[in-house]
Amino acid sequence: MNNTILHINSSGRLSGSVTRDISTQLVTQLQQQQGTTPVQRDLAEGIPFIDENWITANFTDPEQRTEAQQTALGFSDELIAELQQASHVVIAAPIYNFSVPAVLKAWIDQVARARVTFRYTENGPEGLLKGKKAYLVIASGGVPLGSDVDFVSPYLRQVMSFLGIDDVTVINANELGQAANEAEVVEKLSAIAENS
Repeated sequence: MNNTILHINSSGRLSGSVTRDISTQLVTQLQQQQGTTPVQRDLAEGIPFIDENWITANFTDPEQRTEAQQTALGFSDELIAELQQASHVVIAAPIYNFSVPAVLKAWIDQVARARVTFRYTENGPEGLLKGKKAYLVIASGGVPLGSDVDFVSPYLRQVMSFLGIDDVTVINANELGQAANEAEVVEKLSAIAENS
C-alpha cells in the first residue's frame, strides 16, 4: 500500500459542486499533513455498468478466463488496483433522489469483487482492503445527514466496511460550504486531516 489518496468525484456538476470543492480542499490538507500523493478518479467522465459478460468473467476462475473475459474485467482491475494502492480514500458524493449518483453505484459494482476485495468465510463476508482511512464528503441538499431519510451515509459506510475499510469519517459538505469564510473551511478540514 502506497501513501496515496484516491480521490473519487461522482458529482455530475463539473463546476459549482460543493462535494468537488470540499473534497479537493480535504485532499490538499491530507497532502500537506500526511505527505500523501493524490490519484484522481472522476466518475463523471463515465463508467460502465456491469453486464452479463462481466458477471460471467467474474465468476470464472482466473486461471480459466478467456482473453475476452480478462478484457471484460480490465477496467474493474484498474479501479481495484487504485483502491488497493491507496492509504486514504476520499469519496465526494452528492445525494441524488435519496441515493448516490448512478456513476458511484457503478464504481461500487466494479470494485466489490469476491476473492479480490472481499471473500466469504464461515463467519460471513470479510473485506480485504484493511488498513485504509476513508472520508465520505456528502452534500445532502434537503436531506439532513443522519436523518431517517439519509440512505447515503449509512450505505457508503456499509460498502466501505464490506470492503474492509472500517475507519470512516463522514463530512457534511453542506455545513462546510456554508461556513463564514474560506479560512474557517480550511481550519475545519485541517483538523479532520490532522486526526487521521
